[in-house]
Amino acid sequence: MLVPKLERMIGVEVYVTPSVGIDGAIRQLVEDFVVEETLVDGSRAEKASSKTRAVLGSSSIKSHYLLCVLTKRDWDMFKALKTVAEQLGTNVRRIQIAGIKDARALTSQYITIEGVSAEDVQKVNAKDINIHPVGYLRYKLSSYYLLGNNFKIAIRATKNSESTIRKRIKETIEQLETVGGVPNFFGHQRFGTVRPITHLVGKAMVEGSFQKAAMQFLAKPSRFEHPESRQARMQLQATQDFEKGLKNFPKKLRYERLMLKHLVSKPDDFIGAFRRLPIKLQKLFPQAYQAYIFNKFLSRRIASGFRLNRAEIGDYAVSVERSGLPLSTMYKIANSETLTEINKAIAAGKMRVAIPLVGFRQRLSFGIQGEIEKRILEKEGTMLGNFKVNGMLEVSCRGELRTVMTPLNNFSLVEISSDSVNPSKYKTKVHFMLHRGSYATILLRELVKPRNLIKAGF
Repeated sequence: MLVPKLERMIGVEVYVTPSVGIDGAIRQLVEDFVVEETLVDGSRAEKASSKTRAVLGSSSIKSHYLLCVLTKRDWDMFKALKTVAEQLGTNVRRIQIAGIKDARALTSQYITIEGVSAEDVQKVNAKDINIHPVGYLRYKLSSYYLLGNNFKIAIRATKNSESTIRKRIKETIEQLETVGGVPNFFGHQRFGTVRPITHLVGKAMVEGSFQKAAMQFLAKPSRFEHPESRQARMQLQATQDFEKGLKNFPKKLRYERLMLKHLVSKPDDFIGAFRRLPIKLQKLFPQAYQAYIFNKFLSRRIASGFRLNRAEIGDYAVSVERSGLPLSTMYKIANSETLTEINKAIAAGKMRVAIPLVGFRQRLSFGIQGEIEKRILEKEGTMLGNFKVNGMLEVSCRGELRTVMTPLNNFSLVEISSDSVNPSKYKTKVHFMLHRGSYATILLRELVKPRNLIKAGF
């Protein structure tokens, strides 16, 4: 089945299910994409929750970190956190999150804020942002405490009949259950759909070419972005005039403008320009290149006919916690002596096949999968040691193992109804839960099989 060009550009080259998609579009309305975070203790961040349970052992006794539920509608994660920090009169680095959430969505998640009170956060007043204090903790939040995310998704503008939609979704879910879950590709938002360049910037950084990286980020246009933004990028590409670029770039391109302001006064300091960005955003660039390579590794594995729920000789297999989360540091390498034992553990849900998320400390797989990975890296012209980024060591990537599939939890087809936004078409509501680090859009692409990625809202 043909995969859209924009997906192939981010390394996602295959579908794992042969079923026909229902077609349609996601995110036509912000409320069509609802995300609610779940922590390892079972606590769920909900938009209008009045629950009083002690989340992660929080209490009403004042301590160093205030735990809150942050609900945002149609906000970029980094911009939302900066807005909250500014209103609290604190540094954004004093706000901690467990995971990054989608921008075009209605999302609820836990955050900790260092050195503020419950009374302080109740004064935050920003459109489409709400902060609800939960209690105080003696420690800050991190991804360690995140179990996953619950999704409530509406797929609109489907032309097929209700019976066809129901049949196709049933077939796709059954096929995913057969292969052991959802392929654990990195999703579209990791790279950008309208302008998928994050991994290209990361590749240039890994190669040590910071000027190239900066110009990719600032001046590489996309035909899918707003004409004003595209024109500004094209002019900068042609003139290399940072001062003129700063005048031309629209205010909404905030991160680009931060870099341009630095380059106006220091036109050769591209590393310094990147350091004007939030550190989490700086790190996202080489991490996106890691993700691209992982997607290529996984695409080639699937295309080569290797199963996701069975190890081959040379594969890594990681242990799984009782919660279902993989333990990437606890692994075995399948060989002729351990293969049967590992595959029994995989069948019992105690292990999962994993492949490298490349980095300067992570070795490639062995066996045939290892050969696949070597060929891809050779074609990329990249070596593992390059991920120790000289000049910007703070964005270096050590690497780790990532499972090739992720479980699909609590999937339900909630409703198929007439679509008020698209007359004579149908709206399908689905709910499901995915573990941390996995992407809803990867499941949704298997259900929808979109032909036009932009039009379909991915």
